[in-house]
Amino acid sequence: MFVRSTMKPSYQCFVASPTDTLRSVIEVMEKENFQAMPVVDNNLFKGMVSKQSIFRAFFYSNQSQDEFLDSRKVNEITTNHDLFIGEDEVFERTFTTFKDYPILAVADANRKFLGIVSRFDVLEQFESAFGTKRKGIRIAFTSEESSGRFSRLSDIMKQFHVNIISITTFDETDKLARRIVLKIDQGVKIDKLAKKLENSGFRVLDIKEEG
Repeated sequence: MFVRSTMKPSYQCFVASPTDTLRSVIEVMEKENFQAMPVVDNNLFKGMVSKQSIFRAFFYSNQSQDEFLDSRKVNEITTNHDLFIGEDEVFERTFTTFKDYPILAVADANRKFLGIVSRFDVLEQFESAFGTKRKGIRIAFTSEESSGRFSRLSDIMKQFHVNIISITTFDETDKLARRIVLKIDQGVKIDKLAKKLENSGFRVLDIKEEG
């Protein structure tokens, strides 16, 4: 999956201009319940502004609140000028790119602002990947690192007419094995499926019905 398939396009985004007063920006954040906004000038991404950065700057300003918010501009406290990702990046890259902000700007190689990805989007993708919103049976098991293991698993699923909701794999620490978490539809003879998995070289760790 690529970033462009999950991002909110620029025309749907709230953005700040470098010349906006901090009062106008904080009012938008309060109204829309945002913690941060991209700073955009002539369609180019310039960085980020957040409630946290505004509060921090006010703390060191030696100004009254009204004076600070009305006199200071966004460009004075814009940070993270290079905190953006390309729309053709794989979605997984957003997991490690998020830092102090709940949103991540999407821009091209020339810094043209294209949209945003939010932490909410990331959580939704996790829910989708793990099938958390669907009823089913979750099976956790391990498999040795060898070619053909997923082909064996596929054959077993076909044999039991299993509908797979989600499948995720993880490295087993310091072992030549992978942990596999499979979620399938209900209605399967789970005892027989578990026995077949064990006989085929998969070590079943846990079976849980969800939903």
